[in-house]
Amino acid sequence: MTRREPARIAAGAALLEGMLELPATPIGVVLFAHGSGSSRHSPRNKLVAARLREAGIATLLIDLLGPDEDRDAGKRFDIPLLTARLALAAAWLGTEPLPLGLFGASTGAAAALQLAARDGSGIAAVVSRGGRPDLAGADALKAVIAPTLLTVGGADGAVVDLNRQALAALRCDKRLLVVPGATHLFEEAGKLEEVAQAACDWFVRHLVAP
Repeated sequence: MTRREPARIAAGAALLEGMLELPATPIGVVLFAHGSGSSRHSPRNKLVAARLREAGIATLLIDLLGPDEDRDAGKRFDIPLLTARLALAAAWLGTEPLPLGLFGASTGAAAALQLAARDGSGIAAVVSRGGRPDLAGADALKAVIAPTLLTVGGADGAVVDLNRQALAALRCDKRLLVVPGATHLFEEAGKLEEVAQAACDWFVRHLVAP
C-alpha cells in the first residue's frame, strides 16, 4: 500500500508544495524537477512516477516555483534558482533514509545536474526527459559523478544535438537514449512509456544503498 505525505517547504517568501508517495518497502526515492511551464501535476511526470512506484521506488513531485513566481518567464529559466529550490526539496527528503535519484524534464534537467555536481550532494542517479542538460554548464557537467541517463525524442530538433554535446561533457557512467519518432513531449503512442521504462530500469539499477 502506498503512503502519501504532503510536502510544504518554505523557500523565502515562496511555499513549495508537493506530494511524497512511498510504496510499502521502497528501495529509494526519486525527486522530480519539472520543466519550464510545468508543475507537479504534469501528466507526463505522473506517469513516470507511477511506473517508478510500481518498481518499489518512492517519488516526490513538487513545484520549484510558487504560483506568482511561475508567471515570471525569467524565473522558469533561472537555473541557479531552480537548483537552490531542488536542494531544499532534497534536504527535506533527508528525513527519509533512502538513496536519492533526480528526474529532470526540460530546464529541470539542468537543475538536477547542477545539484548532482555539488560536492556531498549524495545523488545516486539522474535521469533527464526531453531535457536541456546543456544549461547546467560545462563545469557542472564535468563534476557530475552520479550515473546519468539522458532521454530525448528523435524528432526534437536541436535538442537532440544539445543532449549529445552534454553527454560528451559528462564524465560519469552515462547513456543517451534517443527515442525514434518522438517529439519534445513524447506525445506519440508508446513513446512516453518507453522513456518511463528506461528511467525505471536506470533507477532500479543505481539506487542501491552503499
